Amino acid sequence: MTVRVDVQFAVEEESVAGKEEISLWVARALTTAYPGSDAEVSVRVVDAAEMQRLNKEFREQDKSTNVLSFPAGEIVGLPGDADVPLGDIVVCSSVISAEAGQQGKPLVSHWAHMIVHGTLHLLGYDHVDDSDAMAMEAMEIRVLGDIGVANPYGESPQET
Repeated sequence: MTVRVDVQFAVEEESVAGKEEISLWVARALTTAYPGSDAEVSVRVVDAAEMQRLNKEFREQDKSTNVLSFPAGEIVGLPGDADVPLGDIVVCSSVISAEAGQQGKPLVSHWAHMIVHGTLHLLGYDHVDDSDAMAMEAMEIRVLGDIGVANPYGESPQET
């Protein structure tokens, strides 16, 4: 399996995870939840203003948020040997940093969680209802555990 991750930084904050870490987290989520397929994902790290604009435009919520995912959908005519473009993940550095502090979590662990969370959304995971949330959280816990990050939900998955 080949995983290509394009990481773009629109901020210059020291709390931002590096390209290698972000790529590793995306790749681990994909190889665990979507094994055997070549894939391509773009990750853009933004500030609160850009995230608020995107959240308002695409989710009709006029506030910043931690992560947004934009699945690519099916691409007609894509050669069979091409990487499958799964979509884009946008993360807000300042929101992730603030949440980590508020929740008493190590910053790197919260970054990993948000990248894995966004990647799983590209694969169709969601948390709209309780059963979907449980499935998504269980996969997050599995992927994060594989990379040495503690269960972000505590002892067992809970609603998000």
